[in-house]
Amino acid sequence: MDHASHAFGLAVPSGIISTTGVAGLTLGGGHGYLSRKYGLTIDNLLEVDMVLADGRLVTASEDENADLFWAVRGGGGNFGVVTSFLFQAHPVDTIYGGPIIWPIDQADEILRWYRDFIVDAPEDLYGWFGFHRVPTGSPLPEKLHGHHGCAITWCYTGPMDKAEEVFKPIRELGTPVLDMAGPMPFPALQNMFDQLYYPPRLQWYWKADFVKELGDEAIELHKEYGSNLPTELCTMHLYPINGAVHEVGRNDTAFSFRDVTWSRVIVGVSEDPADAERVSQWAKAYWQALHPLSEGGGYVNFMMEEGQDRIQATYRDNYQRLVDVKTKYDPNNLFHVNQNIKPTG
Repeated sequence: MDHASHAFGLAVPSGIISTTGVAGLTLGGGHGYLSRKYGLTIDNLLEVDMVLADGRLVTASEDENADLFWAVRGGGGNFGVVTSFLFQAHPVDTIYGGPIIWPIDQADEILRWYRDFIVDAPEDLYGWFGFHRVPTGSPLPEKLHGHHGCAITWCYTGPMDKAEEVFKPIRELGTPVLDMAGPMPFPALQNMFDQLYYPPRLQWYWKADFVKELGDEAIELHKEYGSNLPTELCTMHLYPINGAVHEVGRNDTAFSFRDVTWSRVIVGVSEDPADAERVSQWAKAYWQALHPLSEGGGYVNFMMEEGQDRIQATYRDNYQRLVDVKTKYDPNNLFHVNQNIKPTG
């Protein structure tokens, strides 16, 4: 999708890894580099074609099967097989972006600055925060390999002649060990981390929450766990979902968390299956420490099999409406290998 749209100087809001599947990302909501400017992926979805559980072929949009269209915008793969998506694209061509990395001992300063800055930042500017260890063998400078650090990966879509001015206060922050931010085609930013995080051999364990505020207690806990990543690929990311995302009502689509600031994900990752217990326990402990300071639900695309209570907490007061749509279109729960919304009866 990125490749096809970029040829026309356009882009559809999606995620941060170019190999992520369009369908799954969209049906769960879809947030990434363009969210603060143009909203979630579902906010740019105009129409879908679907195969229902009984074999019928239908189109869903604001004007046709509107209840189904409401449900697929955040309700996941619960209602049928989506065979076609029609999106609204936006003028995005060359952006100014990339990661800036600071040493881990500056994480407190960077995170405290970031929590205030991103709330009121112009919608042209997006930046997600992450704890990382620079992977050994990566194309980054060898002197950084294996070292802990914190990074903000930026995407500025405003006028290029204003970019240096916008980044001036960012570049005055702390003492970066690496600054890769600069002008590049949007797809170059989208695929920047593909080789690190999407080889098929990786073992993953995910834990997620939505976060409204990042208080001092939360920052201390982030420092504790983020400074002790058990493998070079374990990480924690804070993805901002404010700006244009807040312009849509919490009941206008199935995706209900329109009133938060971040979607947080903690991921235990390793190439070695023998690390499964170690990375999953780290992710669980990190999540358990921070979860009481969150808003309760989590982004469905970042959730493991966590039980019905977590699903209901994620959809809040939209859950019963989703149950009604599920009961209408998939009464026997054929589509159940997902964050399942169970039909009544």
